[in-house]
Amino acid sequence: MKKVTLLILLTYFLFLFEMKTYGQEISKIVFQNVRVFDGKSPSLSAPVNVLVVGNKISQISTSTFENEGENVIINGEGKTLMPGLIDNHVHLTFGSMTMPEMMSSSISLESILQKSSIQATEMLLRGFTSVRDVGGPIFQLKAKIDDGTFLGPRVWPSGATISQTAGHGDFRTPEERSRKFFGQPSKAELFQATFIADGRSEVLTAVRENLRFGASQIKLMAGGGTSSAYDPVDVTQYTLDEMKAAVEAAEDWGTYVTVHAYTVRAVRRAIEAGVKCIEHGQLLDDKTLKLMAKKNIWLSLQNLVNDTPDMDPLRREKRKPVIEGQEKVWPMAKKYKVKLAWGTDFLFEPELNKKQNDYILELQKWFSNAEILKMITYDNSQLLQLSGLRSPYQGIIGAVEPNALADLLLIDGDPLQDLSIIANPNDKFLVIMKDGKIIKNITASEDLISNKR
Repeated sequence: MKKVTLLILLTYFLFLFEMKTYGQEISKIVFQNVRVFDGKSPSLSAPVNVLVVGNKISQISTSTFENEGENVIINGEGKTLMPGLIDNHVHLTFGSMTMPEMMSSSISLESILQKSSIQATEMLLRGFTSVRDVGGPIFQLKAKIDDGTFLGPRVWPSGATISQTAGHGDFRTPEERSRKFFGQPSKAELFQATFIADGRSEVLTAVRENLRFGASQIKLMAGGGTSSAYDPVDVTQYTLDEMKAAVEAAEDWGTYVTVHAYTVRAVRRAIEAGVKCIEHGQLLDDKTLKLMAKKNIWLSLQNLVNDTPDMDPLRREKRKPVIEGQEKVWPMAKKYKVKLAWGTDFLFEPELNKKQNDYILELQKWFSNAEILKMITYDNSQLLQLSGLRSPYQGIIGAVEPNALADLLLIDGDPLQDLSIIANPNDKFLVIMKDGKIIKNITASEDLISNKR
């Protein structure tokens, strides 16, 4: 553990140095002789040169660039340049702590920030340059990543989950009573993990509170879950009127609502309310998936597992039908051309985070390598763009093209031919660039400052 912490600290100090060096002294970086996966094409490009100016890709050309001798040169040696990876369903806080840690009487906002910042650093070093955080205390961490205090991916934050009483976001301990009747907010509410909101007016207030703090989209709990104690998976949560209130408040701010839901009943109610994205949906039938395709509603799906050693037995039991359902939903969603996004959804088991890249390979049951790479880059980026002007980072991501934000990976090998490369970021991700800044570089051209021709 000490070695891991030391490595993170060393990486962070190098990042601060690079922030200063590249942000002030060097404004142009050339990836020379690379083959590009642009985020959409089923094949790599011919060898090209890619010029990054500031935080954007400026040019892609087979020719050399003007004043190339004064640029920083990274010799790609024919390796693959591709967009940074995107995980569309993370919980940077909930995924960095165990349930006993979350429920501990000694927990503090400072300890939460410290643990989640470590996970954010490791996530970026696994090649994930953008993530959508769909519930939990996130605004402070995001701000410190954005200002350079911490190292981590771009974060599209939802803020506190919004849940009805006895809903999937009702994290109260047995001794905690209802705020509405007894006047005391629960610890989870005080720590910005959730809003327990009942009725149209409370839902409106909860949505607007998250928007006030910078939410790029709103996360509503529309059905039961597997990681909560009080709500069975099959239950439907929030009335149609309550859900419509959330959608109206979000749309007034130019953004959208995504809902946690597994079942046909919960998802159909969400669709009727005007929700734009469904998280999970592993218990859906073909008729509902066809309806989602017709209405251009996103399905943000995951590959959940049920055999992690630290999982609570109750949670494991509740998860069984979901695990069985996902084997059917992925191929059905593909068949009916539902807009698909991918994410991991790791909760309360920090050790799982190390397998984030491995989980991408599970998609090979249903998709080609090219389809998978497109999903975890370009397709996922399109869901992020649904936030419109509430997106915290304006610009093109998930693509290697002129004017796109420079979130890039230089990879040793061709992931279109061998996707397992993606699951070995330590050795195979030679360069990780976020926002035009080099976070990691283990190429032969490590001494970038003196690398002039």
